[in-house]
Amino acid sequence: MSIPSPFWAPDRHADRRPRLLARARAATAARAWFGAQGFIEVEPAALQLSPGNETHLHAFSTELIAGDGARAPAYLHTSPEFAMKKLLAAGEARIFAFARVFRNRERTALHAPEFTMLEWYRAGEGQEALMRDGAAVLRLAAEAAGTKRLSFRGREADPFAEPERLSVREAFLRYAGVDVFDSRPAVLAEACARLGLRTARDDSWTDLFSRLLSEKVEPNLGIGRPTFLTDYPAREAALARLSPHDPRVAERFELYACGVELANAFGELTDPAEQRCRFEADMALKQQLYGESYPIDEDFLDCLPYMKETAGAALGFDRIMMLACGADAIEDVQWTPVFRP
Repeated sequence: MSIPSPFWAPDRHADRRPRLLARARAATAARAWFGAQGFIEVEPAALQLSPGNETHLHAFSTELIAGDGARAPAYLHTSPEFAMKKLLAAGEARIFAFARVFRNRERTALHAPEFTMLEWYRAGEGQEALMRDGAAVLRLAAEAAGTKRLSFRGREADPFAEPERLSVREAFLRYAGVDVFDSRPAVLAEACARLGLRTARDDSWTDLFSRLLSEKVEPNLGIGRPTFLTDYPAREAALARLSPHDPRVAERFELYACGVELANAFGELTDPAEQRCRFEADMALKQQLYGESYPIDEDFLDCLPYMKETAGAALGFDRIMMLACGADAIEDVQWTPVFRP
């Protein structure tokens, strides 16, 4: 088996360069677009007290060493969310960042240990505005790459078409034949068995939901045109608030194209007591599953009551450029991919 040339080899760089130039054009266009919408670009620090408190995200840990030799644990963030929300609490209203983020245990065609997240927030606004923003970024990426089609592994989508809107409940009924409003794990387990998916005796409702989503639902989303997957079940709310119209669902949506998740967006939760409960539950499960947990950023919880009603989105910039350039993996559109041990 031949060993691929390093990314810096002149012949390989020449092949990669058109995609990298498209990436640079797209970033420039996105900055100009957000600026024209009244956003301020901010630079959240990557080094944080807590990397985030989601059960299945794994961080890179390090430590701060003071001049007197005192040591304190620290982490590279898995998202700039905590830092950016503190700026919202301080009074900023429209902010965005091209943030380098770090996630351990992740390396596939769609995942890398270090990647770029385009994250933005609109204080005093809702999910509709975020959907318009996400559709605009898709168009900008396609224009920068000089294409009218997004593509990945034989699937295509028109980035200029009006996106489809599909609730999680509708998507699961359509593609998995199961109603996610039924809270019994046995119902999802039966659906997995019927569809030929593996199950384990100790699978939780969330385990089964995630398996059906990734293997049966997601591959059908964003085909032909982008899809906004909306109204996530309340137990999948993460950092989103619950809908005031239907407490069974959260104010959360994701953007898909070509069967690939591109963005995750929330009507942001600002209740510190509820957020603490969610963090503690997620960290207890993380400890149970992986034998580790991360600290809770008390400063972050303290800032939440100062935030206005806010909507925010996090978009995988590498993934969008991968689709716009027709690349096989996000490393194909990264200037300097992370080394492989």
